Amino acid sequence: MRIRTAKPRNPLVAPALKRQAGRHQSPNDAHALRQQARLELRRLLRDRFPDDSP
Repeated sequence: MRIRTAKPRNPLVAPALKRQAGRHQSPNDAHALRQQARLELRRLLRDRFPDDSP
């Protein structure tokens, strides 16, 4: 009678199984970064090309 055991896992590969693609930052962080970049660009453009209309 044989007891069937699971194959031994490579310890270097195990952490890779927990990874998920695209999980570097949450969607809220990405949105905040985009909004911050948009505001900074707007500010730079306003300083560079002032609107002198009455």
